[in-house]
Amino acid sequence: MAQALNQALRDAMAADERVVMFGEDVGALGGVFRITDGLTAEFGEYRCFDTPLAEAGIVGMAVGMAMNGMRPVVEMQFDAFGYPAFEQVVSHVAKMRNRTRGKVSLPMVLRIPYGGGIGGVEHHSDSSESYYAHTPGLTVVTPATVADAYALLREAIEYPDPVVFMEPKKLYWAKEEVDLTEAQPGIGTAVVRREGADATLIAYGPAVPVALEAAEVAAAEGRQLTVVDVRSVVPFDDETVCAAVRRTGRAVVVAEATGFASVSSEIVARVTEKCFHSLAAPVRRVTAFDIPFPPPKLEKYQLPSVDRILDAVDDLQWEDS
Repeated sequence: MAQALNQALRDAMAADERVVMFGEDVGALGGVFRITDGLTAEFGEYRCFDTPLAEAGIVGMAVGMAMNGMRPVVEMQFDAFGYPAFEQVVSHVAKMRNRTRGKVSLPMVLRIPYGGGIGGVEHHSDSSESYYAHTPGLTVVTPATVADAYALLREAIEYPDPVVFMEPKKLYWAKEEVDLTEAQPGIGTAVVRREGADATLIAYGPAVPVALEAAEVAAAEGRQLTVVDVRSVVPFDDETVCAAVRRTGRAVVVAEATGFASVSSEIVARVTEKCFHSLAAPVRRVTAFDIPFPPPKLEKYQLPSVDRILDAVDDLQWEDS
């Protein structure tokens, strides 16, 4: 996935000289996860460059660039490092098109590595997607596959409005044999990754591989699960998600973020409202616990697991069906 993201940036910068990439350590070092490796050497220090440790300044500069015709891509380095820039994101990035009545758009991308699974300490393992999803004016996407990492980032860079691009850190090393030139579904579209008739698992980002693994284990036990990869948190694909739930009549939402007032709770609400008469049981959730992210040795208990997902599936009132 890291290579796919790097290739997406390289291809976007080659295709459009207005695309610039900047952030903390993204230049000569190539980023802490090496997503920008080689870009400065290929395109020069005016197209891919380092900034001071000042996230509000990074995003503020991107706003000015986007207002003046450029297409900036900025990296927040780690999820929780983006919080100092949150005022810029909420007050300016998200509102510029509306406050100018459509006269000024901000075609910019905020790349945010997020989530756990890498043995990181607090401030390095947050799942901050709910903050951005709650902010009208922002598009929020998160890939779970190598092919999506490339395709969604290319589309995000070409998008006419600001995109918060959430990159699951633990999937940077995920490997697939893919043809990056093959077209993928666009922003605003969910994808069914696995078909099953008994229940639907709805997941996004780092939770998708765990949901697929749970579906594999469930199949060995005689229960067939559909797995839906949300991909695009905002805009949300109600049609694909709800069609899958209506086919099975049961659903579990899986997410790494804490559950209270979250993207997962919004998905539960939407599915319940739109699929109520098709549901054989209340929609369940498997999320992180509502606590600050724990030390690395305890994160396996904090994050959704196959066992927790299967326990939730078992609790879907099968005896009443």
